Amino acid sequence: MGEVVSAEASAVVLVEGESDRLAVEALAERLQFDLIAAGATVVPMGGVTNLRHHLAALAASSGATRVLGLFDLGEVAHVRRAVTDAGIAAAADSGLDLASFGFFACDPDLEGELIRAVGSERVEELLGEHGELGRFRTFQQQPAQRAKTTEAQLRRFMGTHSGRKARFAPILVRAIEEPRIPAALSSLLTAAVGSA
Repeated sequence: MGEVVSAEASAVVLVEGESDRLAVEALAERLQFDLIAAGATVVPMGGVTNLRHHLAALAASSGATRVLGLFDLGEVAHVRRAVTDAGIAAAADSGLDLASFGFFACDPDLEGELIRAVGSERVEELLGEHGELGRFRTFQQQPAQRAKTTEAQLRRFMGTHSGRKARFAPILVRAIEEPRIPAALSSLLTAAVGSA
């Protein structure tokens, strides 16, 4: 389970895993958002299923900490229930706009957002620059992968080796053209530093 941070920070950004933390921190650096000066701490939870635990721990600690989050689109219902149960949102309304409470969804996940923003062709170039293109070409030939789009293959490939997501998250962030930065990430960073 990810480490729980005390509420000494003015903002705690809860993310699913280490690759998410590295992506958020790399983008903050690139956009010159000073998370430290803003008192914002990015905490990998070790999976979205640990969200309730982190929210409860933060609620039990003293201080006026703002809690923000980044999660996969498929986890909307889980996040909505956890945010509601923690008292961050008033009611478990199926139309609850989680972004208005500082919780932003990646569609369908962080890797998907980054790959789409960078573009499949450029991601393949980056794989080549970092010694992974041969492995990706072999992966593409697997029967289960052949009918999938290159974007879908790239998303799946990122998760096939321990540490690959974390390794490539900052690489992909640095490769994104600024107008194509995913809204979930830019909105999260703006919320983290904007009212600190």
